[in-house]
Amino acid sequence: MSKKSLSKLPSMKELMDYLNAQTGVVSKRNIARDFKIKGDDRKALKKMLKSLAEEGLISKSDTRKGRLHVAGKLSEYEQIEITGIDSMGDLVARPLDWKTNKETPQILITKNNINPPAGVGDIVQARLKQLKKLFYEGEIIRRITANQNQMVGVYENNKVYSVDRRLKQSFLLLDVPKNVKNKDILLVEIPLIRTKEPVAKFIQKVGSWEDPFAATILAIYMHKLPVMFLKQTEKEVKNLTVPPVDKFRIDLRNIPFVTIDGEDAKDFDDAVWAEPDQDEKNKGGFHIMVAIADVSWYVKCETAVDSDAKLRGNSVYFPDRVIPMLPFELSNGVCSLNPNEERAALVCEVWIDKNGVKKKHLFHRALIKSCRRLTYPEVEEAIKNITPINGLEKEIESLKNVYGLLKKQRQKRGVIEIDVPEQQVQLDKKGNIISIHPRQMLSSMHLIEELMILANVSAAETLEEKRSPVMYRVHDKPSNEKLEVLSNFLKSLHIIKNPLKESVEPKDFNDILTKTRKKDISFAINEFVLRSQSQAKYSPENIGHFGLALLRYAHFTSPIRRYADLMVHRALVDALKLGEGGLSKEAVDNFEKTTIHISQTERQAASAEQDALDRYIASFLKNKEQKAFMVRISSITDFGVFVRMEQYGTDGFIPMRYLKGDFYDYDEKAQILMGRSTGKIYRIGDKVKAVLKEVSPITGGLLFKLKN
Repeated sequence: MSKKSLSKLPSMKELMDYLNAQTGVVSKRNIARDFKIKGDDRKALKKMLKSLAEEGLISKSDTRKGRLHVAGKLSEYEQIEITGIDSMGDLVARPLDWKTNKETPQILITKNNINPPAGVGDIVQARLKQLKKLFYEGEIIRRITANQNQMVGVYENNKVYSVDRRLKQSFLLLDVPKNVKNKDILLVEIPLIRTKEPVAKFIQKVGSWEDPFAATILAIYMHKLPVMFLKQTEKEVKNLTVPPVDKFRIDLRNIPFVTIDGEDAKDFDDAVWAEPDQDEKNKGGFHIMVAIADVSWYVKCETAVDSDAKLRGNSVYFPDRVIPMLPFELSNGVCSLNPNEERAALVCEVWIDKNGVKKKHLFHRALIKSCRRLTYPEVEEAIKNITPINGLEKEIESLKNVYGLLKKQRQKRGVIEIDVPEQQVQLDKKGNIISIHPRQMLSSMHLIEELMILANVSAAETLEEKRSPVMYRVHDKPSNEKLEVLSNFLKSLHIIKNPLKESVEPKDFNDILTKTRKKDISFAINEFVLRSQSQAKYSPENIGHFGLALLRYAHFTSPIRRYADLMVHRALVDALKLGEGGLSKEAVDNFEKTTIHISQTERQAASAEQDALDRYIASFLKNKEQKAFMVRISSITDFGVFVRMEQYGTDGFIPMRYLKGDFYDYDEKAQILMGRSTGKIYRIGDKVKAVLKEVSPITGGLLFKLKN
């Protein structure tokens, strides 16, 4: 339906006609935009929608984001449960969230292309097409959870103990195979209905808890991460060669590119170079090149290697290993910009002025030859004039000056600077933790970050100019609900007087963070500001990147480890007519579906990485039970408080029963616990002394008791 051009509120009929015409869910913000509703009229619109909801005419698809659709009608993308197989052998399903009194629609699965294929009991994300009033056909996009009666557990004396801290239960294992021993990690089937004596059925042995890297094994199987590549993929990546210079690929082998990465990096997908601009009209400006591995040349649409990469969505990083998006032959071979080796690259060439403002940019397919593999620490020493890098003094000086200019632009834009330290766990070859320490953020790291942002923005701008599909990296403004929670907290601490409004800008958050940076409440403010932010995701529609204060942004610089970047490369190849490796028609047709899929795999990877980290740290702390630690309150609930062990970067929990000496009431607005008799108050950010009462390495859980 075409967008309305009304200067007044729509009637109820017009509003329902609009909603009925949508192919999927729609947000309140979309409705206000399409009807051009502004100011106080937004409140009237909100009342109209509330009235429609009370009458059961519309439903909320996602209550956290206020996304709406017509009641009794499925949206284009839904989570569904596979319920059975019809007489023709096809899967049938039902919508997972159906809250109307109307008859439940039937869904016939017509495409089941995920690997391994979905089966009865699986919950999946599907794209639906309505055929009749209560009949839809569905194409499965990805698996959300496998058959809900499957569980990963550790075997001990005929029982299997759940490794999920949310399921604190053990099950009697039926028909134990002879090769199963105590401490084995098993995949089992458990009853969906609670029984008097819980039992489990053996499916597969996946490892042993006595394996030094068991925490990673558990994370892989709990989050159902694909590990093995297709056999056809293995065939496709054999005997790969570097393409020559031709009409589509220019020769940049004379440019002294350098890669700058961590000391333990194995794959190098970006190389950089800079010099003062020779143009007299741009005095004080710089000429920059950012070279990115030309993965699209090797990974073409609708190939087996592309299917594997898309399924994964991204690489997953654990303390002991990486589950790569691409096979070793690509990620560490021809797509890695190794020093002194010719490599195919997609190069973003940029010119900035003396203020760090981008004047213009170009993209090239090129053949490059990185001259040096540098690490963050050695570049840090060079830019601080401690230890120069012989032979590259001019290039490093130029990169240093470029960073200074880009940093000023970053500050001018008002990028949100939340200070939440990231912990780094280092293991030895036996899986023992050598150290846990905050990841040091160096200027050399920020230098590369700013250069990558510059290239990412250039990619988004080029694709927009060419009217090509764009895999945007978007970050929405905080929701009104989150702003209200943050405002209540800040007002309770007398940091602000007036609540934060929908028109809030990144610089408003920075003002708050700067004002409280050196105060005791700094930790709490950073935590609350972080929680108030929306989650970044991929989208074919641009809403800008709020956190980076950018109007348009796309991921371009890491195609070895992110499928989104590979899609951006393909779009650039098509838009600029750079030869083979562009987007296929099917890839374009499924563009929106792909954005949903890779946003979900990104969250899946982050969750798996954190789960493994929690278990490694819990194992490390097992021999420290009954010891007292200074911990910081990170979250407050009506059933207890979560605390952060800052030296280890992990969280534990103090249940309400372990807050001795008083009965505590929870104030949700102020986010505090207050003692009824003593008036004692616990706030987020408070440091307290607590005894590590219980450690569960299998689940990664830590239980504390407040020390009197």
